Amino acid sequence: IYSKEFAAVKTKYPYDFLVFIGRFQPFHKGHQFVINKALERGQKVIVLCGSAHQPRSLRNPWYVREREEMIRSCFSQTENRRIIIAPLMDVLYNDELWIRNVQQTIKGITASHHNQPHPEAIGLIGHSKDSTSYYLKLFPQWSSVEIANYQSISSTPIRQAFFENRENLNIEVLPQEVLAFLEKFSNSSDYTYLQEEWEFIQQYKQGWQSAPYPPTFVTVDAVVIQSGHILLVERKARPGKGQWALPGGFVRQQETLIEACLRELREETKLKVPEPVLKGSILTQQVFDEPNRSSRGRTITHGFHIELKPDTTLPKVKGGDDAKNAFWLPLAQLDSTQLYEDHYFIIQKFLGLL
Repeated sequence: IYSKEFAAVKTKYPYDFLVFIGRFQPFHKGHQFVINKALERGQKVIVLCGSAHQPRSLRNPWYVREREEMIRSCFSQTENRRIIIAPLMDVLYNDELWIRNVQQTIKGITASHHNQPHPEAIGLIGHSKDSTSYYLKLFPQWSSVEIANYQSISSTPIRQAFFENRENLNIEVLPQEVLAFLEKFSNSSDYTYLQEEWEFIQQYKQGWQSAPYPPTFVTVDAVVIQSGHILLVERKARPGKGQWALPGGFVRQQETLIEACLRELREETKLKVPEPVLKGSILTQQVFDEPNRSSRGRTITHGFHIELKPDTTLPKVKGGDDAKNAFWLPLAQLDSTQLYEDHYFIIQKFLGLL
């Protein structure tokens, strides 16, 4: 039996929960517009911050806690009590697992924030901006509430201006609270790191600017496993300076993919394992081609899963070429916030965890 108070709430808000999924890099007035519309229609608004638990990059400069700070600063205390913000990790190369993660996250949140004895009315709110908004069609169990794209605002040119020349930043598309956050962030060492990454990428792209069309790069990466450990390197150069990475690099004109993989493996780690043993230890190989996987441009990598025979002593390794260090890491200590580009997902894919 519903109380009069409950009936009044249901009349005011057609939805118990409206879910808004985005990266919010950074949070702008278009995002604010959607959340305001959600607050008009939903008793609670769940904001899922995508691309969570990743290292800082030009595509994802801000951690979830920073994006939550931006978002909450734009709403009143009363509104914030109705807004629930949670991290959502990307799952590259496995859409089904990403969908399951969204479902499980929403299930957990609604269960903890809803005490009425009836099925929750849940809706997914957003706008069909481009191909990245396809997720609006992936959840038939929930209503889809489409909102017009407010002033066609996009985060990409905002990030570009922020790291290239802040004088060109269109302040009209950002809430004042976010502008204040960005001003503070611009005085941090993290901003300096990202700005240097930006300058490096622009110089890098100058090398093929005169090409008739943007090139597609081909690279290789080695996932070497032995006795529950994975072989990683610490990057010495940009992009991703200081981040952990798989040994790998670009394919030369006159070598096969396997030759390139073993060459890069030897150059970056000095791994003292004979080439015939390495070749014989290749379990499988796979292409990884997420379009935005590299800031340098369209880069398709061929991953090789190499499983060495278990031993009580791991082979000695030493950083070389583009690697500052090389080291064996226990698989239990893999940290997605430390790994370069999509290397965490490549590892997960080969280990059967995706």
